[in-house]
Amino acid sequence: MLPVLVACSKGEISIGFVVEELSVQLGLSVEERQQLLPSGMGTVFGNRVGWAKTYLGKAHLVEITKRGHFRITQRGIDVLKTGPQRIDNKFLAQFEEYRQFIDKARGKGDELSREPIPEQEDQKQTPDEVMRGAHLQIDAALALELLDRIRQAPPDFFERLIVSLLLSMGFGGSVENAGRALGRSGDDGVDGVIDQDALGLDRVYIQAKRYAAGNSVGSGAIRDFFGSLDRHKATKGLFVTTSTFSSSARETAEFLSKRIVLIDGEQLARLMIRHSVGCRVESTLYLRKVDEEFFE
Repeated sequence: MLPVLVACSKGEISIGFVVEELSVQLGLSVEERQQLLPSGMGTVFGNRVGWAKTYLGKAHLVEITKRGHFRITQRGIDVLKTGPQRIDNKFLAQFEEYRQFIDKARGKGDELSREPIPEQEDQKQTPDEVMRGAHLQIDAALALELLDRIRQAPPDFFERLIVSLLLSMGFGGSVENAGRALGRSGDDGVDGVIDQDALGLDRVYIQAKRYAAGNSVGSGAIRDFFGSLDRHKATKGLFVTTSTFSSSARETAEFLSKRIVLIDGEQLARLMIRHSVGCRVESTLYLRKVDEEFFE
């Protein structure tokens, strides 16, 4: 992680350039540079550089600027001024943001998954548990990166994202119809409406709030949305945010007479991963066991 942080200390840099530069600095042979992952999707060294950038980002030592590019932050500059001999997970644990990321990845606190990830130093894990734990960590990192990308994107991108996600989940009739339904922002307190089914037998009204992390949606916003639903004579509403809902907001939604579903940033990211919106399958692992019927 230290070489990656040093590589971007002079300004914005591409991940590909870092991979090439560090390959030379570390004296990697051609064979070592070209060694592929088991999936064949990328090189081992490039993958490790990518993960180093990811972990540095979770500690807010670097930040993404655009696709495939990143740069050092002021915190990263301050870290380099201390002259660290090594940067690893233990070193990054001094930063609260990184600890929160690890806790979420392991299923603690505001969990991205309700299944805890075993500690990597636990030698009592079975191979299945190690693989499952690694998979949950990868998904946790992906979820946080998706939210970062959404917050950095233009406002209309958030609307298009919701269209894609709802269509992937089976709402609406077509991309064209859904696109016309959403994105019709106005003064009526509703950001969009989409058919609940292909026939349009029922509709769901939508409120979308793209907030920064730490800026929670309060109960007042829920009551305003409820009033908007009432004006539209609607019975169902979906409130989506990239941040969180306060406890009073959730209580308000629970006790109102209309059904209002709240989707916070973490749940939004999980739904995107589940329905492959904004992400794709890079490789597939098959776990095989003995076919008992074959030997009978």
